[in-house]
Amino acid sequence: MGETSSAAADSVDRARSLLRRARRVVALTGAGVSAESGVPTFRGQGGLWRQYRAEDLATPAAFAHDPRLVWEWYGWRRSVVSGCAPNAAHAALASAAAAHDDFRIVTQNVDGLHIRAGNADVIELHGNIARVRCMACGAPHSRALVQRMLEAANPAFAGLTAPAVPDGDAHVEDIDFGAFHVPACTHCGGLLKPDVVFFGESVPRTLVADAARSLESADAMLVLGSSLMVYSGYRFCEWAHRAGKPIAAINMGRTRADHLLALKVEEPCAAALGALVERLDDREFAR
Repeated sequence: MGETSSAAADSVDRARSLLRRARRVVALTGAGVSAESGVPTFRGQGGLWRQYRAEDLATPAAFAHDPRLVWEWYGWRRSVVSGCAPNAAHAALASAAAAHDDFRIVTQNVDGLHIRAGNADVIELHGNIARVRCMACGAPHSRALVQRMLEAANPAFAGLTAPAVPDGDAHVEDIDFGAFHVPACTHCGGLLKPDVVFFGESVPRTLVADAARSLESADAMLVLGSSLMVYSGYRFCEWAHRAGKPIAAINMGRTRADHLLALKVEEPCAAALGALVERLDDREFAR
């Protein structure tokens, strides 16, 4: 774990005091938590993936226009995520949730690293890249099974790799995806889709309601590694602020909710969160 600056350490102490006064806590996590594991983010600069932005490959319109291209991009992204491991921030959150029944994790990430870190009770607002769902009948499919179907239907693509660029995209301009075949749903023959929320889609209402119930009963909120530029996360800060619940953030750089925060730690999540959780024990959560 890296060392925090004296100013950040002071903010961590203030965050600890905030948590000590809270009976229940909701932690909202974003890409900054997983970036330290090597998971690429969407908002970097300068990368190309068939000369498209990631946002152009993760929308309903893009999927309707060329599902093969979207599937291949998600296949590449999944291969990157599968090579990443939970970091100290994921471990610290899993430890906090295991030690405190009233510590709930809500994430905007689709990488599944919170679950792999040992925390099964996670609200994945935007889905999970390891799952697949049919757009027609809604049936879930094992990602491993779909991967085998993809490889069987597309042997020419089985060993395909693409060099990554710093923002998490990849250079594959010379690859022809015209012959790529997307497998059909084994239940109804419908079109399969990565079980993630595309840009422009709504977060499932059941997940929003679950997170809202957790926040309603919480006394404080933590924002970790998120700029909150996507409204699906920012709205929880709005709700917490209107309810008079203090919000603390650990994030490098500006967030959309800076004006709503009770305090902010501008340090990498792994170091700052590790320092925060290390100073908490069962006696320090109010009962």
